[in-house]
Amino acid sequence: MNEASREHRPAEPVRVLLAEDQGMMRGALALLLGMEDDLEVVAQVSRGDAIADAVLAHRPDVALLDIELPGMTGLDAAAELRKRAPGCRVLILTTFGRPGYLRRAMEAGAAGFLVKDGPVEELASAIRRVLAGETVVDPALAAAALSAGPSPLTARECDVLNASADGATVADIASRLHLSESTVRNYLSAAIGKTGTRNRTEALREARQRGWL
Repeated sequence: MNEASREHRPAEPVRVLLAEDQGMMRGALALLLGMEDDLEVVAQVSRGDAIADAVLAHRPDVALLDIELPGMTGLDAAAELRKRAPGCRVLILTTFGRPGYLRRAMEAGAAGFLVKDGPVEELASAIRRVLAGETVVDPALAAAALSAGPSPLTARECDVLNASADGATVADIASRLHLSESTVRNYLSAAIGKTGTRNRTEALREARQRGWL
């Protein structure tokens, strides 16, 4: 008997919400999960800022969230769901298997974190397991996260780095975050030093690659 047949399956179909901005990927996931007799995709959204309202409207048991979404990241949406719909279990499914993302997902209250290159049977099993109260994390990513350690950036340094995207000047960042220009420069300098880079553009790229932002 294989693992899938041994695992506990709920008496009623598990209600699942999909949040994925790529239409083809979203449709394929919905189709594949719908082939499982104990899973039912009850809602699909393409934007992060539509997740919470959709969860409240459709009452899924599990929300399957991508990270990179327009409007709001899946990580921020997970944190919002923890406040507005604490009964909904969150499973992050992403292309970006970065240790920093895993840490942030767990801090946001996610019950699982998987990368998209796994088989659909593994995903279906993970949905059942998080609903049963387990935490499901890709083993290789978990090991990488433990060895990488936490992000060295403070919340304010992250804010300043994020605000520096798209060629924003120090004055732009200061105005946007209601800080003095000298304070912005200090935060940028600290972020550059902590990322081991030469300038704020490299610091932003490095922090994103590591999943710190």
